[in-house]
Amino acid sequence: MTTRNSGKEQPKWTAFLTKLLANLIVDQVLKGNRVNNSFSNKAWNFISDEFYKRSGFKWDKEHLKNRFAVLRRQYGVVKLLLARDDFVFDESNGFIIANDEAWDQYVTECPDAEGIRTDGCPIYKQLSQIFAEESMSNGKHETTRPYFTRLKEPVLLPQTEAELSSEYDDAAAVCPPTLKRKRRSRGMEAAIANAIFEMADASKLRTTALTQLRSRFSLAECIRELDRIQGVAENVYFAALEFFNNPSARETFLSLKRDLRLPWLQWKCNVLTSLSINVHESEALNLSSNDSMKSL
Repeated sequence: MTTRNSGKEQPKWTAFLTKLLANLIVDQVLKGNRVNNSFSNKAWNFISDEFYKRSGFKWDKEHLKNRFAVLRRQYGVVKLLLARDDFVFDESNGFIIANDEAWDQYVTECPDAEGIRTDGCPIYKQLSQIFAEESMSNGKHETTRPYFTRLKEPVLLPQTEAELSSEYDDAAAVCPPTLKRKRRSRGMEAAIANAIFEMADASKLRTTALTQLRSRFSLAECIRELDRIQGVAENVYFAALEFFNNPSARETFLSLKRDLRLPWLQWKCNVLTSLSINVHESEALNLSSNDSMKSL
C-alpha cells in the first residue's frame, strides 16, 4: 500500500478512511478542543498525524478539512431525513429504513439523499457527537442533545488493501430547510406497521403455496390421470378411488412416472385383496372354533 501520495495521485476516500477521520475528530470534541464550531491548528495537526499513523496516507490538513465539511453536510441530510415520520435509523448497521414510496418521494425532494438510501450512514453516531451542537436556526445557536454517547470502539487499521477500495458516497449538500419536521416516534410506528404488512404478505404467500400444493394432489387430478391410463380393470379402477381418499396415496400416485402408475395400483389392489382374504379366513377360523366349543 502506498503511504505517500504523489502530486499526480488523486486521493480517494473510502468508508474505512472516513470512519477513521470521524473517530479522530470525535476524540478532539470529547477532549474539549472544539471552539466556535471549529478546531485549532494544533488539533488539526494532531488529527493529521494520527490519520497518517493509522492509515498510512499522509494527506494535508486542507484535504482533511474538506472532508470534514462534507461530513457536516452529510449529517444535515440525514438529520432532516430522520425528522420525517416514515424513516427509522437502524443503529445495528447504519441503514435508514423506509418503504420505497417514502424513499422515492424524499429523493425527488432531496436528490442528495440517493447515496444515503443506498449505503445508509454507518458513522451517524460519530457525526451526531461532532455536529449535534452546531445546529443553527435563523443565525442563532441552537443546542441539541447528542444522539449517541461516548464512543467505546477502537479505531482499527485496515487488514488488506481491499478494505480501502470500496467507494463511499458523499452527501453533496444539505436538503432545503422547507422539509417538514415530524416526530420520530411516528416513524417507529410506521416501521412496525410495515413489518406487520410484510408478515401478512408472507402469510398470504404461504397460504397460496399450500393451496397450490393441495390442488396439485387433489382427488380430481388423480381421477383425471387415472382416466388417461389404458387397460385399467374395473376392480382396480374402483379400488383406486378408495385409495385416493388418502392424501399420501394421491401424492404418491401423481409423483410416479406414468408407466409405473398402473403397476402400482395393481400392486395395491393385490395387497388389499390379500389382506381381505386373510381377514375372511381368520373370521371363518374363529367361527369354526366357536362352533366347536359350543358342540362340546
